[in-house]
Amino acid sequence: MVVKKKKTILSKDKPPKSLLRALKKTGGKNNTGRITVRHKGGGVKKMYRVVDFGQQRLGEKSIVVSLEYDPNRTCYIALLKYNDGEVKYIIAPDGLSIGDELVCSDIAPIKAGNRMRLKNIPVGSMAHNIELFPMAGGKMARSAGNGVIVMGHEGKYTQLKMPSTEVRKVLNECFASVGQISNPEHRFRQIGSAGRARKMGHRPIVRGSAMNACDHPHGGGKNKQPIGKHPRTAWGKPALGVKTRKKKWTSKLILKRRIQKKRK
Repeated sequence: MVVKKKKTILSKDKPPKSLLRALKKTGGKNNTGRITVRHKGGGVKKMYRVVDFGQQRLGEKSIVVSLEYDPNRTCYIALLKYNDGEVKYIIAPDGLSIGDELVCSDIAPIKAGNRMRLKNIPVGSMAHNIELFPMAGGKMARSAGNGVIVMGHEGKYTQLKMPSTEVRKVLNECFASVGQISNPEHRFRQIGSAGRARKMGHRPIVRGSAMNACDHPHGGGKNKQPIGKHPRTAWGKPALGVKTRKKKWTSKLILKRRIQKKRK
């Protein structure tokens, strides 16, 4: 197990009740009680923190009151306070400190946490929490350590290099936050024990080759058997190496596909 100590910069204050919501658990089951998502269930009870992915208050300055741990995310979150006393959560970028002043505007200083339109972010800069459509709220690059590189501006589009090495075009009127997301060390985490996985809401996973023939295409046989011609799901469909992306209108916005990792 690899346990990472929480940074001392994180606040120990209780989150404001106005930004908390009850998180109902489904255990991977639908309204009739049938399991629709396997390997889910249990887990520690936690409240959901309402995060503002859009930051609609354009041109209004805010101050970072605290940096907090969010049990629902891999990154940290920052509590912003506006002049009228309203508080909102945002995804905290790496390097953000308590007392920093942030702003969301068409044009803003190039500073970690500031939010502006893509066309005003310099080429070579890191960005996160990027919109797919103007004023629709951030959708891309929202997990710990992620960051998108602005490759260039061309016409009404901005070319972005995604964390997967894919290069795609996004409308340059969309908003994005400057900087890389906090907690980049998250990728070195190792769960390490079954008990810790259960607290996270993960139920045990059984290999198909260890099942009976009636339960999985890989199952059956007296001793250890090969799985056959190719890996299959529990329902007999091909798995591993099969394209899952259907033809979408956004495919024309992809300039360069991601680099496929070679299997060992």
